[in-house]
Amino acid sequence: MRKVRIAVLVSGGGTNLQTLIDAVDKGDINGEIAAVISDNENAYALERARKHGIKAIYINRKLLAERLMAELQKLDIELVVLAGFLSILDRELVKAYEGRIINIHPSLIPSFCGKGFYGERVHKAALEYGVKVSGATVHFVDEGTDSGPIIFQEAVPVYFEDTSETLAARVLQVEHRLLPAAVGLFCEGRLRIEGRKVKILKEEV
Repeated sequence: MRKVRIAVLVSGGGTNLQTLIDAVDKGDINGEIAAVISDNENAYALERARKHGIKAIYINRKLLAERLMAELQKLDIELVVLAGFLSILDRELVKAYEGRIINIHPSLIPSFCGKGFYGERVHKAALEYGVKVSGATVHFVDEGTDSGPIIFQEAVPVYFEDTSETLAARVLQVEHRLLPAAVGLFCEGRLRIEGRKVKILKEEV
């Protein structure tokens, strides 16, 4: 089976990116990471890419709308993965790659998601609200913010003594499992969007 060409968009350190690189190296994902793109020139994710011989691209946030689509098309990208990417994608790009953009979010959507909810802010909001469970969600991206069809969700307990850092660490462990699993299924052609639901197709024998 031909390998799917993937671009991973990251704004920070890229631990989720690393799990994807590792899964590709192990053969768990039938794809190749053709590029890592960041809106942060100092993102360690770009260094991770270079260490693994992956094309590392920095695009200033002010230029994303005009440059990102061109880069993806030039590289023949088939799947875009948002792994901690803090910029909002241009509507035209989302339409062009409909059903081919996957995002990871550190909460159980639709809780603590949408505009302004990213990174540590998500965990602080969950703790302030007093929820007993939080978790991670992998979903397809649509024209809204954190509103696309859900592929995977997994809950983690929230303890009374938790800080945003301890909760984030627990959720991140889940993220590191769910994102490679979702990308792997996409690359096998086993994810089908039906309305607001995502059906996981059985593996062909």
